[in-house]
Amino acid sequence: MAKYRVLAALALSCTAFAPAKEEPPFVPVLEEDFADPFVMLHDGVFYAYATNPPGNVANVQMATSTNLADWALVKTDGKIHDAMPKLPEWAREGFTWAPEVLRVSNGFVIYITAREKESGLQCVGAAFASDPRGPFVSQETEPMVCQRDLGGTIDAAPFRDADGSLYLYYKNDGNNPKFGKPTHIYAQRMSADGLKLEGQAVALLVNDKPWEAHVIEAPTMVKTPTGYAMFYSSNHYGWETNQRLSPYAMGWAKCDGPMGPCTDAPENPILYSYNKRDVGCLSGPGHQSVFNVGARQFVSFHAWAATPGCRKLDNKRYLYVAPLLWKDGKPAIGVSLRPTDKK
Repeated sequence: MAKYRVLAALALSCTAFAPAKEEPPFVPVLEEDFADPFVMLHDGVFYAYATNPPGNVANVQMATSTNLADWALVKTDGKIHDAMPKLPEWAREGFTWAPEVLRVSNGFVIYITAREKESGLQCVGAAFASDPRGPFVSQETEPMVCQRDLGGTIDAAPFRDADGSLYLYYKNDGNNPKFGKPTHIYAQRMSADGLKLEGQAVALLVNDKPWEAHVIEAPTMVKTPTGYAMFYSSNHYGWETNQRLSPYAMGWAKCDGPMGPCTDAPENPILYSYNKRDVGCLSGPGHQSVFNVGARQFVSFHAWAATPGCRKLDNKRYLYVAPLLWKDGKPAIGVSLRPTDKK
């Protein structure tokens, strides 16, 4: 029954909150600092996980919703809830980025990026919990993967294929100023419990297009109506003082299978910053996740909070959710959902 309640609420949110022509096509569903969001549906509840908030108040923050339009931060005793209150032995607190969660047979596995104490590089680890709210726990003394000669490893994203096979996608942190190397997105098989990597990693994509600049990151493998697609984000995520808009943007590539090969779409980027008098602005959209609700697909992403004139409002990246549509084998991002108090 929970599934049908969610679908009914979702149908309402997609119709009642469609904007008028003069309204922005994209509005945040959560106006909190919620960078690198990942959304998952479980037992009628949407769970979102994000990079650690300022002040080191939590390693992994969370938000929840029952209709995708109305979200609230998860709190415990009035404080921001931490889904992973204790990091693994190898990790240093304060640098926990881009968490993503995979449902497995006996619970949930979270994949995090954290700073390795020994090397000072960002690396990827995994932890287990029986509940989607955590606590996620790892006894590992080493990262799951850390490409130390390539700048480190970040942005791990799991994918379960139709046959049940598991894969992990990640990016070498070559844009680390100390390394200055190309950045690749890699694919690697995983064990059935989602806690171990298997076989050799395969490079699928590299930052070799002008719009991508010095970095390609945030991989998301998706099963499409006609095959497989890899979504990713590129360019500088920030906002320089001489820029009105962030150059960060989202692209995609068509893939022959979970392990590639993948080919960049010529129409990239498909979601990027804009500033229009009639519909406002969007700055630095990216670090997406894609999830299914019944037969429909949705995409979550973050973008910088901005003034009506599209200058940075503060140092926050808000959460957005929008339908992901497919036509002639190509994706399109629909008008975003909006909270009920913004009808």
